[in-house]
Amino acid sequence: MLNLYGPDGGLQLDADHEAAKQYCKFEVNGNTWFFHSLEEKLEFLVEQDYYEAELLAKYSPAFIKDLFKQAYAHKFRFESFLGAFKFYTSYAMKTFDGKRFLERFEDRVTMVALGLADGNEAQARIYVDEIITGRFQPATPTFLNFGKKQRGELVSCFLLRTEDNLESIFKSITSSGQLSKRGGGVAVCLTNLREVGAPIKKIENQSSGVIPVMKLLEDTFSYANQLGQRQGAGAVYLHAHHPDINRFLDTKRENADEKVRIKTLSLGVVVPDITFELAKTDSDMYLFSPYDVEKVYGVPFSDISVTEKYHEMVDDARIKKTKIKAREFFQTLAEIQFESGYPYIMFEDTVNRANPIDGKIIMSNLCSEILQVSEASTFNDDSSFATIGKDISCNLGSLNIAKVIDGGDLGATVEAAIRALTAVSDQSDIQAVPSIAAGNSRSHAIGLGQMNLHGFLAREHIHYDSPEAVEFTSVYFAAVAYYALLASNKIAIERGETFDGFEKSTYASGTFFDKYTNKSWWPTLTEVCRLFEEFGITLPSTQDWEQLKVSVMAHGIYNQNLQAVPPTGSISYINNATASIHPIASMIEIRKEGKLGRVYFPAPHLTMENREYFKDAYEIGYKAIVDIYAAATEHVDQGLSLTLFFKDTATTRDINQAQIYAWRKGIKTIYYIRLRQMALEGTEVDLCVSCTL
Repeated sequence: MLNLYGPDGGLQLDADHEAAKQYCKFEVNGNTWFFHSLEEKLEFLVEQDYYEAELLAKYSPAFIKDLFKQAYAHKFRFESFLGAFKFYTSYAMKTFDGKRFLERFEDRVTMVALGLADGNEAQARIYVDEIITGRFQPATPTFLNFGKKQRGELVSCFLLRTEDNLESIFKSITSSGQLSKRGGGVAVCLTNLREVGAPIKKIENQSSGVIPVMKLLEDTFSYANQLGQRQGAGAVYLHAHHPDINRFLDTKRENADEKVRIKTLSLGVVVPDITFELAKTDSDMYLFSPYDVEKVYGVPFSDISVTEKYHEMVDDARIKKTKIKAREFFQTLAEIQFESGYPYIMFEDTVNRANPIDGKIIMSNLCSEILQVSEASTFNDDSSFATIGKDISCNLGSLNIAKVIDGGDLGATVEAAIRALTAVSDQSDIQAVPSIAAGNSRSHAIGLGQMNLHGFLAREHIHYDSPEAVEFTSVYFAAVAYYALLASNKIAIERGETFDGFEKSTYASGTFFDKYTNKSWWPTLTEVCRLFEEFGITLPSTQDWEQLKVSVMAHGIYNQNLQAVPPTGSISYINNATASIHPIASMIEIRKEGKLGRVYFPAPHLTMENREYFKDAYEIGYKAIVDIYAAATEHVDQGLSLTLFFKDTATTRDINQAQIYAWRKGIKTIYYIRLRQMALEGTEVDLCVSCTL
């Protein structure tokens, strides 16, 4: 009915609400295990190894009962059929045979709040309210696993760097399997690996290059998943100036030989400024042997700034090099993206100019929003660690912009979210991968994301492709940055501890704060001013930033990284939110959900009165989307998953122009390229993504 116009000529949006009610009434209620009391339920779930007794033991029975009452008092109802369906099929705990439900939404929220609070009753109450109202939503691994006896880890994603030796290569493969079985997406940097034909022990033409390692990783991710609940998912990143770059990209061609074709592994390319400069002048583009670069400079290829050292390396006869045309490289990049949506792109120099932490960022993650500094591990002859480096894990969760604004207290919600994500970091210690455990314990890195920007703007009658939308985004993200830093500073003061390396950061020197203390980030456009005033949102002034600067320089911050905006997927449906901060892909989204077949999801907050504000991403075009992301990027210490959308008439030239526009606007990464495809009968084909948070 949603996909058909009603008798009055309008969309039948009430059909979605009715479908949600019917689903919960008949499918959920009819298949839920009945208990006479909460005490009986908890006793059964603990005895049968569904819930962790250790978690519940941190609280008194009276408090636990009261917290469940607090959750149920909100009288939560799913706002869409797909939200209810996603929760009960993907998140709610079921009997081990999968036939009956053991949790409702309120139960899952309460167990997650108890886990995040780790015995702190006041904090548990805060988390229940923030999560059940939809203001804050933990990412899938956290929301899925907390409180369950049989579970995976709480962490969303991991990044591993690989060095040019077999010990490191096979350690990365083993670590990828360990992390994948625990439910995380894993990205691996291959930039340091020597190219095809490079010497091994001075014998020429021995190396097989990066492709065989990619095949091993792909098989590893296919085999290791989290109890069948989440498919293993991985990505590999390679520098644009690596000699294997064209072979790397060709693995995603539709007509690639099966021996080299990569089907399920995601690809990412690291592109420095010099590559664009060479293309601008239609110059040759030199590719450098990582083996020789490391011999000459004494550090791995990934740790070299190619933009800074490019001409020096071109002139150095000790470094073996090949050349291609820079414009042909970008043409190939666009061709592969046109065919497959890959590769992701990380703009290396843009990322590192904005990086407030000492060290170099060499890669991103499976969804291209995690941007953190890593350190290499070294190994003994028996493959044991000689030194444990610093690999990356990131704990994610997102705010629902519409519900946060409706709540009226942005500062309180952001602080609750920062504390919740920090709790995930504090309670994660993945010793199966020592470099991940070390990185987490040293950095306490988290990634606070956002969703429902388009839904909120449309609800408030603001076009996504308008100056008002850009200014709202800038003002909102500046305020989130302030409150996130304020919360992390409070935690550092409470614990007397900062992240490792704080003293070398721009937070410690104070230079990070210059753009906030020298300029006001308050709104100037009438409609944007109205929004913040109407909902009572307190925005930080330059004086607030000055005071925060003084406190941070004196006491530090606890979390090395604070923000990262993921694509969001299932959690958006549960929260009835538009995904991430990009525009909707369709006013009525059509998804295929296993045996259920086609499922229809109307854009959140869509009504017949505001439908003109729900132009889809293909109509809006890439420039307006990049402008929104650029406004947000300025205030996000990590990255944002930016998907670019093109009509079916787009060419590779259009994709290249979008890449250049994004780079010039200061975008850090590009996630997927999506082309609108039309089925024979004229309905849009829904394109899937490999990583939904």
